[in-house]
Order: sequence, then C-alpha cells, then structure tokens
Amino acid sequence: MITYLKGTVIDITKGNNNRVILILEVNLIGYEIQIPPRMMEHLPPFGHSVQVFTHLQTREDQMVLYGFASSAERDLFRLLIGVTGIGAQIAIALLDTLGLEHLVGAIVAGSTKVLAKTPGVGPKTAERLSLELRSTLSQWREVVGLSTSFGVGLTPDLHADIEMTLLALGYTASEVMQALKALSSDANRAKTASSEEWIRDAIAYLTES
Repeated sequence: MITYLKGTVIDITKGNNNRVILILEVNLIGYEIQIPPRMMEHLPPFGHSVQVFTHLQTREDQMVLYGFASSAERDLFRLLIGVTGIGAQIAIALLDTLGLEHLVGAIVAGSTKVLAKTPGVGPKTAERLSLELRSTLSQWREVVGLSTSFGVGLTPDLHADIEMTLLALGYTASEVMQALKALSSDANRAKTASSEEWIRDAIAYLTES
C-alpha cells in the first residue's frame, strides 16, 4: 500500500525491547515508523530529508509501519515474516543483527549457528529459515545484485566458524563482513589459510582499521 515515504526526520526514540521509532513528517503528517536499530547510523540529522521504504502491517487492533533503508531490505523482511513462526520483531532482529547481505548468505549457506546468534532465534527456527528460504533467496540475491560467493578460500562451513568466533569476541556483523571481504582478495589464502589464520588475520585487520 505504501511503497516508501520521503520526508523530514523529526525524532528518533528507543522504546521497550530495543524498538526504535522514527518520526517522519511527510506533507505535514507525522508517521511513526519502526526501523532496525542499525538504520539509525545512516539517518541524516533532525530536520533533514530521507527516503524510507515501508511495509504496513494491519492487525485487528492496530496498524504498524515498518521502515527500511532500501527496497531490498524491505523485500527481505517480507520474505522473513512469511516463514512459519517468524514475526515482525524477529525479522527486524535478524536484519539488525546480521545485515542484509550477511543474513541472506547465512540462510542460503544453511549457517544455522550464525542465524541463531540473533536474539529470539533458536536452532529450530534457524533451520526452518534456511529450509524455507534457501532456494528463494539463492535466486533473489542475484536479482538484487548481492554477492553470491563467500570469497576466495571461504567455504560456507569455514565462513560460519570464523563468523561465529568473531561475533563472540564482540565484533559486529558488518565488521566481520568487511574484514572477510578484504582478506579474501588474497588468492594465495585459499591454499594455506586455516580457520585460526583467518580469525587471527581478521582481528589484526579490524584492529588496524
């Protein structure tokens, strides 16, 4: 019904359960939009204009507007809430914890340990996500132009092991992705690097960045 809204950032508030609400004024009307917390980093200052891609969820007692930085994030959110047992809040948490490209990669690769890093997502839910969306997202990510490989020398299992270790050490999903992309540009790494070497070099890279 509402594909996107373009208006002025009026306020951002944090509510219960880490819910972030953006107040966006469009043609003198203020809209309450729940956004992933990580989206706050990319919003302009108050009083400036921004475009937010939206999904309107209608319930018997209320209507909730969810907002995303891109149409791809919004479309992935819609795919996530179509999975049995995945509500809007878990879908938001998945996007916020892993990010768009990382989340899609984990689902396609069947990296349930990575998916289960998200609050509210247990092993069974992670397995269901991968089972129900793996085929769809494998094709979808090519259509929207997301990366379709793990990089040189990175198998899905190795990628998951490295990612889980770095996340456990306190690095964010975006930092992990940045490090692995940088390190995987070295073709020689595919022949020699173990998971311990990947982790050591990733930490060194992130420390120097």
